[in-house]
This record gives sequence, C-alpha cells and structure tokens, in this order.
Amino acid sequence: MRTIVIGSRKSQLALVQTYWVQAELQKLHPDRTFSIETMTTQGDNILDVALAKIGDKGLFTKELESAMLAGTTDLAVHSLKDLPTKLPDGLVLAAITERENPADALVVNAKHQDKQLETLPEGSVVGTSSLRRLAQLRHHFPHLTFKDVRGNLNTRLRKLDDGEYDALILAVAGLQRLNMGDRIQQIIPPEISLHAVGQGALGIECRSDDQEVIDLLSGLIHYPTQQRCLAERAFLRELEGGCQVPIGVSSQINQTSLTLAGLVATLDGTTLIKDQLTGDINQPEAIGRELANKLKQQGAQAILDQITQQFRSA
Repeated sequence: MRTIVIGSRKSQLALVQTYWVQAELQKLHPDRTFSIETMTTQGDNILDVALAKIGDKGLFTKELESAMLAGTTDLAVHSLKDLPTKLPDGLVLAAITERENPADALVVNAKHQDKQLETLPEGSVVGTSSLRRLAQLRHHFPHLTFKDVRGNLNTRLRKLDDGEYDALILAVAGLQRLNMGDRIQQIIPPEISLHAVGQGALGIECRSDDQEVIDLLSGLIHYPTQQRCLAERAFLRELEGGCQVPIGVSSQINQTSLTLAGLVATLDGTTLIKDQLTGDINQPEAIGRELANKLKQQGAQAILDQITQQFRSA
C-alpha cells in the first residue's frame, strides 16, 4: 500500500496540529504509513506587512495546495480559519476535526497580571493582526491603542514579554494546543468579540478524485463541528470576505437546530452590523447564505464595498 504524505507548514503550531492528525490516522488505520512533508508558505515569509495589506487568497495554503495538485503530497492539515472558502479546482475539504474553544483570548505583559480588557489603563498597547478583532475591540474599548503584530506564537509572546506590547489578542485554541493555556488572562466573550470563521477547528484538504484518501479521512470528521463550520464558511463566502474585512461569527447547535450569529464591521469599529439565524442542522450552508444576505440588507454590503474600495486605492 502507498505511503500517504501529509503536507504541513513548518511553524510549531502547524506541526503540533499535523502530528496530531498523523497520530489519529495511524490509530484509525494501523496498517497504513503516514509521513509528513513540511513547507513554507507566503504568509510565513512576509512578516513585516499586515495581512490585510497583502491580500488573503491562500496566504497560508497555496504552497500546500500546489504540492497536492502536483502529487507530491496527498493531503494537507490547515487551521480552518486560514483556508479560503473557495478551493482550487481538483481539491476538496474532506474532513473538519472536533473544535477546540474558538474564542479569542487576552494575554498580558506581567505588569498587567491583575487586569482584563475592561481594566487595562488608557493608552495600553494591544497587539493584533486581525481586522476582525481590531474593529470589535476599537468599538468597545476606544481608549486602548492597537498595534499590528506578526510572527509565530512564540515570536509574538516574546515581543509582549519584552514590553513592546501591554497585551495581545490570540486564539484560545492555538495557546491550548501549544500547552500555553496558562498564558490566557481572559477568554473574550462573544458579546465583545465574535470569533473568526472556522477558528479552533482543523480542516483537512485533499484531491477531490482521491477516494482512497477521502475514505481514510472520514473517521476524523466531527459532525457537530463540521455543520457549524460549514455554516460559518458559507456566511463568509456569501459576503466574499477574508483578511481584508472585519467579519466575525459564533455558532451553536441545539439538538436538530443550528444557530449562527454573524457580524460585519467598519474598520474603525464605529459601526457593527450583527444578527443571527436559526435553522436545520442538516442545512448549514443555507443558514450561512441567508444570514449573510440578511446582514447585507441591513447595510453590510455598503461597508464591504467601502472597505474593498479603500484597499484598492491604498
């Protein structure tokens, strides 16, 4: 039997996630061999420019996808929030794994150990590379100063500990996967910051005509997470949003129903358009599309058009 080659980015978090997938696949298929091929993506190489200014069409996925299409690798493990909602021809999202906590977290410099977002002193420098986080936090905490921060998790934390920032906003899931949960000062509630589409889940991509690999991956699918993330991704796809647009979501499942909350914000955080929709758990993409159109009718389309124009003229 052929060896199945898994593609991964080289960052510590990416490798932790990929090793986990490799181990789970080995448990499910002990007679098979799964190897790992690492590579660097454009998003890993460009660290001195804000993500929104680079554009987000496959920043962290293009090289992994090219390797699959060339037959060098057979599947790729992604943080699902990094995977564009429109995949290249010939590739498919074959599995979405059980989600970690999708919320955002506040991590602080030691001098603010007794603080939370609400109590950080005026002018405190908060680092984030996400326009989604930035817009929502600017809306709720206009007295704070926000500054872009790039690099892997360890690099960002070092900048925080060295005093370049008073606090950082990071994903709870990434910190937990790297056994850094003790750095979490505050889990930010959805009332303050809706999370990114797919945040906390892993997405496993492979060639759409490789039924053997699709079958091997089927055991990793976590149905509740899959349905929630499909609704979130459909919402984002309908809005045609990405790193350049402040779009947030939250989703919940209650027996046979799925509730999706969504948000579109202006870059300065002065306007937040937010709503939610509940529907059949078996129709997640319909829920996502309908909620996106609901927000467009409430003014989200004008915000999206304005932001697109701003980036085109920048």
